[in-house]
Amino acid sequence: MLQRQLGFFGNEAPAFDPEFRRATRIELAPGAWLEHAPGWLRGDASLFEHLLATTRFRSETRKMYEREVEVPRVYAVLPADGPGHPVLWQIQAILEKRYREPFERVSVALYRDGRDSVAFHGDYVARKLPEALVASVSLGGPRRFLVRPTGGGRSVGLTLGPGDLLVMGGTTQRTHQHAIPKVAHAEPRMAVMFRPVWIDPDDASR
Repeated sequence: MLQRQLGFFGNEAPAFDPEFRRATRIELAPGAWLEHAPGWLRGDASLFEHLLATTRFRSETRKMYEREVEVPRVYAVLPADGPGHPVLWQIQAILEKRYREPFERVSVALYRDGRDSVAFHGDYVARKLPEALVASVSLGGPRRFLVRPTGGGRSVGLTLGPGDLLVMGGTTQRTHQHAIPKVAHAEPRMAVMFRPVWIDPDDASR
């Protein structure tokens, strides 16, 4: 059974900063940007434990270099795989208000230890679009997040800690790739992701 230490603030009810007071914009290239708000969500430990207890996680595959490979982490879509938590729907609403975009798809990726990771990639449909927004809230142990130009180049790195909000916007999904690399040791981590429902332009053209 996957467990983690809650610590002194383990029973704190989850709540977020509706003013986004610690959010900073990182310009990756013209039209491509990140927005990072450290510690945006308080009470991440109790939310982590709630989601761990109420969510059905499953393996996922990703198309890499023209073949399907299993991603070394587990994944769930809410509410299909679990009820989620009321704070998640509040976060969904505040993100929609701030970014003026419907974040209709809510999912959770669970990194069980340092061996779980995701290689450099862009979201499958979003990387085909002129612009796309993806927001995520980190719960649990810190992990390194890397982003680089598509095809290679110098990476920009952030350590995503408990309660951090990260938004990738503009052309980032199309012009850049992102990753969570493997590490020798890491506490369990979840990334709760909020995305619009995109139409694959390849399907729309058929």
